Amino acid sequence: MKPIFTNDAIVFGILMLSLGFVFYTESLKTGFWPKFYKIVPGLFMAYFIPAIFTTFGVISPEWKTTNAAGEIVSNSSQLYYVASRFLLPAALVLMTLSIDLKAIFNLGSKALIMFFTGTVGVIIGGPLAILLISIFSPETVGGADFDAVWRGLSTLAGSWIGGGANQTAMLEIYKYNPAKYGGMVIVDIVIANVWMAILLIGIGKKDKINKWLKADTTAIEELKEKVIDFTQKVKKNPTLTDFMIMLAIGFGTVGFGHFSAKYLSAFFSDFVAAIDSQTWRNVFSFLGSSFFWLISISTIIAILLSYTKAKNYEGAGASKLGSIFIYILVATIGMKMDLNQAFENPGLIAIGIVWMTIHAILLIIVAKIIRAPYFFLAVGSQANVGGAASAPIVAQAFHPSLATVGVLLAVFGYAIGTVGAILCTILMELASTI
Repeated sequence: MKPIFTNDAIVFGILMLSLGFVFYTESLKTGFWPKFYKIVPGLFMAYFIPAIFTTFGVISPEWKTTNAAGEIVSNSSQLYYVASRFLLPAALVLMTLSIDLKAIFNLGSKALIMFFTGTVGVIIGGPLAILLISIFSPETVGGADFDAVWRGLSTLAGSWIGGGANQTAMLEIYKYNPAKYGGMVIVDIVIANVWMAILLIGIGKKDKINKWLKADTTAIEELKEKVIDFTQKVKKNPTLTDFMIMLAIGFGTVGFGHFSAKYLSAFFSDFVAAIDSQTWRNVFSFLGSSFFWLISISTIIAILLSYTKAKNYEGAGASKLGSIFIYILVATIGMKMDLNQAFENPGLIAIGIVWMTIHAILLIIVAKIIRAPYFFLAVGSQANVGGAASAPIVAQAFHPSLATVGVLLAVFGYAIGTVGAILCTILMELASTI
């Protein structure tokens, strides 16, 4: 269905008005809104309001029209692309300028443990979901040859451990029927976005959750305090020159990232294609992703800049400027969520719900055992399920200085995504034959 507004300039205006509404109401100290935001985090509302607009057909990320010749034409908004390819890497640069890399490493092993727990949760969640759903609806997990549901679910495993490149690799490996692939994409969008929404709501309850987990948040609080103290030390009233230099640093890095990513992704695509072993070609397929190189290069440059005087721009509001870009990205992600899609293929959605529930339960159990803070649970999960586009969103919701943690973990996801997804698919194939 064609939405009411298709012009990206108008849609962007609607998204910005939504964000303005969220920030204004969140700033109020009396009345209904303070009570509301005690329960629902502002970041979740920045995501949810655009989703409501999409659900009711006001805006849409994609739609179809018929041209004069009677042909169906696919159309799409470019806002998410702009936000994820331009604003996200710029935000990562600006929020990483003041980072203390040593302090991040001092966070300890719990971050990695929770990340890999999330990975294991996805690997075992798929086959267990097939087994459980097959009890009630065997046809939902059936299909033969290239229509077999487990083949389609392999793409979800790729996406939920690594990202888009790994998802594409799994489609290539297991040759799922392209005509049915759209159904899997819908499951991916619905489940991944709903799960991110749940994680964001959890951030508003993080103190209670940490108390229940008996978590030690000392290292996280020390890192936050370090950044806050540094910000106070270099704090200044920003001038127009300061803002222009910060934008120059952010988008200059993005430009270099895109330039480098183009050549690196092409080089590694050719390099990987030349590998004799099909297995190893699949393992290293993520190296051909320009988005992977864009995020990696931007983050590396930002970390290098954190050892220069550029880090002093934190005092002029570098991380706040980066946070603005992150919120715009959140709004464009929310725009991709049509709540009606959840009812289009209830069987596949049910598999996704069971799958993600198993992933969540395993994370909670391990977090309870090792007393990991909710921060590690949420970011470790999102680094798997959401990848580099959304892991920093969840991380910075705790504090802008923590966004880099989300990126670093998401890069791990890219590296192990295809291998983990293949293991998951082998188990799903076995589960579908039982």
